[in-house]
Formats: sequence, structure tokens, C-alpha cells
Amino acid sequence: MTELRSGEIGDWGLEILIADDEPIIRMGLKAMLQEMGHRVTAASNGREALRLARRQQFDLAILDIKMPYTDGLQTARTLALTSPLPVLLLTAFSERDLVEEASDLPIQGYLVKPVQPGQLLASIAVAHKRFVEAQARAAQTQQLAQQAERQQVIDRAKGKLMAGGLSEDAAHRVLQRQARNGRRPMHEVAQEILDAS
Repeated sequence: MTELRSGEIGDWGLEILIADDEPIIRMGLKAMLQEMGHRVTAASNGREALRLARRQQFDLAILDIKMPYTDGLQTARTLALTSPLPVLLLTAFSERDLVEEASDLPIQGYLVKPVQPGQLLASIAVAHKRFVEAQARAAQTQQLAQQAERQQVIDRAKGKLMAGGLSEDAAHRVLQRQARNGRRPMHEVAQEILDAS
């Protein structure tokens, strides 16, 4: 996947996967995207789109909601688990019930047929920005969780040392000294102390 600074789309374009079972829509969408400078791979249904996504990395997917074999909703669900990327769903105006169902999915927006170039351009920019921001939030949450987990290990190891008669400051210094001498992170030293019988 191409790295984007702050979620911005560069002049070089994106690798985009599109899936629609209607050949005219598929060809029109592909032509519009290519005119914008994107590289496009087209699939005629969700199953084919998933097969393509297993073989190649894409920066964005545009999926028709109603397709044979695997519809756009299931394709979006599977992509979120296997190859996370920004997803736009293509929908006819009459498919409001499906749009409601799609609101629980990790998608970045909708395109209503017939798609206009201006709408497509804006939707891609917004989808990519939202996805990059969501990924950054998820990474930050994971990092904070790891830090909290490591701090708990350190605190428990200090507690074990304090049970042996050390003050909290002295226990902390023991951990720091062992980490420094072994050139290892403090939480690893703390885990060894906890694992020792």
C-alpha cells in the first residue's frame, strides 16, 4: 500500500480495486478513475474482488452493494479482517435499507449511481483521510495499551521486591540498574523477576 502523508492523495494516484457486476458501470468507473491518474483493477463480483485483494495490495476499494456470489457488504466485512483499506460502497438510490445495514461496517462512505466525477474525487479524498486517521487512532490506542501493560508488569515486580524488604524507590532502582546493565527494557527485567520462583 502506498504511504500517504496526513491522509493526502498525491499526484501519482492510488491502486484502486473496483467491483460491480454491471459492465457499463464498471467500465465507466474505471475510465473516470484512470482519467484522475489512478491505477484500477476491476472485478465483476465480490468473490473475484476478494481473490484479487489476496494477490495484490490496494489503497482503496469501491464496491457495489448488490453483486452475485459475494455482495459488497460481505466483501467489505472480509476486507476489513484480511486486508484493511478504505472502502466506498456503490449504491442505487432505492437501496436505502442496504445503506442502513452498511452503517455498521468499517466503510468510509457511499457513492450513489450514477457516479459523477466531482463526487468520486471528493469521496476518495475523504475516504482516504478518514481511513488514515482511524488507523492512526487504532495504533495509538494499541501503543497506550502496551505501555499500560508494561507498567503493570513493572509495578508488580516492584511489589515483589518490596515484599522482600526494599522500599519502593529502592525496588525501582534495582529494576533500573538491571535493565541498564543488561541493556534491556525495564519491563523485560520486571517480567523475569515475576517469573522467578
